[in-house]
Amino acid sequence: MDGLIRQFRVAYAATNGEQLAETLNPDIQAHSAKLRAIWGRGDLRSMTSDLNFLFYQDQSRFSVRLSKEETSGWVAIYTAYWKAIGEILAAEGLLGGSQSSWAKVYDAWKDVTLLTIRGYTNHDFENWTIPCLYVTGKYLRLFAMRADAERGLSSDNMDMDDLKDDFDPQAEEHKSLEDCARHLNRIFQVCASDRAPLEESRKWGVYYAVNLLFKTYFKLNSEPLSKNILRAISAGRADIPPIDKFPKSQQVTFKYYEGVLAFLEENYVEAEKHLEMAWLMCHRKAQRNLELILTYLIPCRLLTTHTLPSRQLLEPFPRLQKLFMPLARAIKKSDLRAFDVALRDGEDEFIKRRVYLTLERGRDIVLRNLLRKVFIAGGFEEAKDGAAPVRRTRIPITEFTAAVQMSSGEAIDSDEVECLMANMIYKSLMKGYIAHERGTVVLSKSGAFPGTGV
Repeated sequence: MDGLIRQFRVAYAATNGEQLAETLNPDIQAHSAKLRAIWGRGDLRSMTSDLNFLFYQDQSRFSVRLSKEETSGWVAIYTAYWKAIGEILAAEGLLGGSQSSWAKVYDAWKDVTLLTIRGYTNHDFENWTIPCLYVTGKYLRLFAMRADAERGLSSDNMDMDDLKDDFDPQAEEHKSLEDCARHLNRIFQVCASDRAPLEESRKWGVYYAVNLLFKTYFKLNSEPLSKNILRAISAGRADIPPIDKFPKSQQVTFKYYEGVLAFLEENYVEAEKHLEMAWLMCHRKAQRNLELILTYLIPCRLLTTHTLPSRQLLEPFPRLQKLFMPLARAIKKSDLRAFDVALRDGEDEFIKRRVYLTLERGRDIVLRNLLRKVFIAGGFEEAKDGAAPVRRTRIPITEFTAAVQMSSGEAIDSDEVECLMANMIYKSLMKGYIAHERGTVVLSKSGAFPGTGV
């Protein structure tokens, strides 16, 4: 414990928030030896005595004196931190015969988080220390997910004969994460409600807290709650520093979730704008993040500008290449059957990523390309009086019907094709009108298929 408080003193004297937050890092993989040393023999009385001496009786070794309020706040936090370390070591099987569970770890870390929040509301913690909120919030979420995963495994192993009338597995599935979301929201409120001048305000922690909430709400499938956060950010934007003043990592995460939320509301133009900003700012080595951004940016581009991903773009992302390249090839070849097969093969992943319905609309682009080929194959009308030749614009519906049948590999009648073409005209993918009585489609002499050069 002496080494931990020594780190605390150095960080506090330097007013270094990141260094101070490192004293609360519970990552057992990265700091196993350090956490074991802090836990020591697991003697609560000895630990309490050490803390009281280091904080109250040994003040001469502090280059900066803490107020009585601050001191009591930090003592409470490090006491809770010590207890949480014991639960973590036990849950990892590193304390010999002692055992614990991730639910107990979550509860212990929740105490650390609540005491840290209380430090800003009750104990006059200075605002440069807000990285401590980042660390406690980050690991609260991670421990909540591990607790829920552990609970799910234990419920799967329940004997089939056990009475379950009073137990709803669905309600218990994300019990810890739902509780975690409430505490993360408190962190957001602590940051957003600060009235100090911007230079020293807790508002600099707003986007970190928001991004934690986004990740949590998406895990809980609670997008409406994410929209509430966006509305709160929009309403208080005048009092929050501009987003471009925050670290790029926070900007990328926020823009990604803002784009995905617009995507889920089918506002593809707005979604493309946010996702493209996230893509351009994202570090080139952050492959996983780039892949997540492209997962939504590719369907956006398909619908907004009818742009297909290139092989070069997808080369670093084998999973996306497997999912999207068959669709891209089918669209280029105007192959309805190949498009349907590619959509079916990737159906599970597309549904999981919530892009299936958007990609399904890409079939209109395949059909547009197919009808365009029929139009081009129709050739030109005879030129009159030396005028430039004009493409044939009156095309029998039977020609389009034959093309659709060949491309889809299914029997389809002219009435259904006529309905499909009416839909193309309505969506401005084709310019013209249908002469039903004559069984003919009359296409525009200029720009029959907007945006394709024909």
